[in-house]
Amino acid sequence: MISMSLFSRLFAAALLCGSFCMKAQIADVPQAPSPSPTVFPHSDGAPWFVSGQFNSILQGHPAFHSPYEGTNSLRARGEYKVSMVGTLFLGLQPWQMLGHTGTSAKRYNTDVILDVEATGGRGISQALGLAGFTNLDVVRNPNLGSKPYIARVEIHQTIGFTNEMTENERGPYALATEIPVRRLELRLGKMSSPDTFDINSVLSDSHLQFTNWSIDNNGAWDYAADTRGYTYGAVAEYQDRDWAVRFGLMLMPTVANGIDLDWSIKRSRGQNMEVELRHGLLSRHEGVQRVLAFVNNAHMGSYREALASFRDGTDNTPDITKHEHFGAVKYGFGYNVEQSVTGSLTVAGRFGWNDGKTESYAYTEIEQTVTLGASYSGNQWGRPLDKAGLAFSSNAIKRDHQQYLAAGGVGFILGDGALRYGRENIVEAYYNAHAWRGMYFAPGLSHINNPGYNRDRGPIWVPSFRAHVDF
Repeated sequence: MISMSLFSRLFAAALLCGSFCMKAQIADVPQAPSPSPTVFPHSDGAPWFVSGQFNSILQGHPAFHSPYEGTNSLRARGEYKVSMVGTLFLGLQPWQMLGHTGTSAKRYNTDVILDVEATGGRGISQALGLAGFTNLDVVRNPNLGSKPYIARVEIHQTIGFTNEMTENERGPYALATEIPVRRLELRLGKMSSPDTFDINSVLSDSHLQFTNWSIDNNGAWDYAADTRGYTYGAVAEYQDRDWAVRFGLMLMPTVANGIDLDWSIKRSRGQNMEVELRHGLLSRHEGVQRVLAFVNNAHMGSYREALASFRDGTDNTPDITKHEHFGAVKYGFGYNVEQSVTGSLTVAGRFGWNDGKTESYAYTEIEQTVTLGASYSGNQWGRPLDKAGLAFSSNAIKRDHQQYLAAGGVGFILGDGALRYGRENIVEAYYNAHAWRGMYFAPGLSHINNPGYNRDRGPIWVPSFRAHVDF
């Protein structure tokens, strides 16, 4: 068991070592960065893969204007919290059958992946009160504790359809260094849906880039997951030279934001479909566009039914959990784009929408979202592994959901007891500084208008500091 005290020691050691190494880097003659920025070197040729990461985020906020608070409100008094996540990535290639041998190419590969994770600390206000919460690392049920758990255990199979190979960066989810240009990839086991879907080089990494839920993922995509963000499922994707298409079938939780999964695919499932086009919006500049669609079936409730029972006096307060039933459907779509502008500047954006009739169930309480962001590398000032980022996200919910919250209803994230509705608007900025090998430190700042869609509360400033180590 990894205790909080162990996390604290690791965090302190990272800060101490990072401070020393940052000073040493500034004092010494500048050198070219390591091509593999990890604390320990990794082999590209071994049939096994071992790596790890540790991420800690300190966030807080001063007191802000709030005439009232409810069960699921962001607390108006000043507060600060620290979150910690440690992950051990393990992989094995039982048969290395990808790559070139003489004049022929081996087209097949199997990866066996096992990731063990532990979390500690908490988010501000126990991760309540914001649809676009400020820290993606926070587990929404802090009572689960810091005991290590299996985050991923899956089989990844690659089947090539051509001898033409292309280079692939080896990592924890794909071990091959060469892969066929045209191929089928299959995944089966425990995973996180954003491992494969809705990826964005600017807006997807809470460990080295932005930390907000509605910036790092499409907030309107209520993807199948337990409260830690993982599920069991299967993904099939076909990759070609300039495009890809993928489909995933996942298990849904038994209750909203629950840790237990429903193993009956017939009555409860999450289906995800995505088309990817590797063609940008600007000529002669690299870019990617992705279109995502999802359909969830689960034991979900209806905002309209909950409101009707409240208004006719059946329920004392609106309670969506009293109006859940199998057969409920939630569906939506998203658009995701990233575009290189210069050698240092990349811009990106997302749009997401879901029908909003059934309760927000697995990710967060957002039914329409627009996000724009950009990242800029430190090439201009001689620090190519540094990166600065700025993003804006605007989130909304539909009328039934608005009226439910205004009447005193609560979801698994929101519930101020009342509501004067307005879009939740978020701006986040960060600077991620490379200290030494796989060690990074990142100050950040967020500004949030209408937290939890409530114009009566806020605005809020949330400064943050992140320490990250890749082993």
